[in-house]
Order: sequence, then C-alpha cells, then structure tokens
Amino acid sequence: MSADSESIVYGCIKDAVGLSSDQERRRINRSAMLALPSAEQWPFLSQEMFAIPRIETSMTGYQTEVMHFGASYQAIEYEWEEWLKAFEELLAKMYWVDATVHLETELSGNHTFSWSCDGDFHIPGSKVSRIRCQWQHETGL
Repeated sequence: MSADSESIVYGCIKDAVGLSSDQERRRINRSAMLALPSAEQWPFLSQEMFAIPRIETSMTGYQTEVMHFGASYQAIEYEWEEWLKAFEELLAKMYWVDATVHLETELSGNHTFSWSCDGDFHIPGSKVSRIRCQWQHETGL
C-alpha cells in the first residue's frame, strides 16, 4: 500500500450522562459496538477500531461519555458511501447526543462529518439525523 492511497478515519460518539438510566445506556451502546464484526472479516466497521467503554464506569463530575474510534484503510474514500451507511446503522442502535467522523486522505483532502440529534439525545431504533460535512483540501506548492 502506498502512502497516497492510505485513508485515516477517526472520531467519537458522545452521549450524555447523569441520567437515571446511565448504566442501561452504556450497556446498550457497548452491546452495539461488541456486535460489530471482527477486523479479520474486512468490515467497514469493526470492534477493534472502537475503545469500548465499560458499563460500570463512574462518570462522577462529567457530563459526557466519549466513545472514540479510529482505523487506517486503503483508499476508503472510494467506498465512503458504504462506510457512512455502516456507521449510521451503528448509530441507529445506540444512545448518543452527537457524533463526529474525520476522514483524512492524500488525494481528496480532509473531511469532517457531524451528526446531531433533533431532541436531547438519540434513542436506539429512531431515525438518525442527516449529516453535515466540511471539506478541506491543502495542496503543496
């Protein structure tokens, strides 16, 4: 794989804490990430790319639970619509407030994709809000 065909994808999914159902929310979110296939099966999303939080984590004093992820791909931008579809399928199964994905490519520049929920938070099984994308491309002289 040459350096110019490598794509880096990273970001985070944020959920509110301090609600009476915190442990249940964490359990559901954790289950959704653990249900992803292994990286050995070449999925767009895999368990290994996520830092999967523990259910019993004490969040005393904090207001946001951050579930971060990252992976390196070979030219994923050519299959980006499929990647986004897989990510939105994961989001549909989770509780979250907002999510951000950064896509860094040599040829297509850097892209930032953001999801935010219409209400206070997304409830598993409800419709995932549409995304907003920002694009940056820097060229060398």
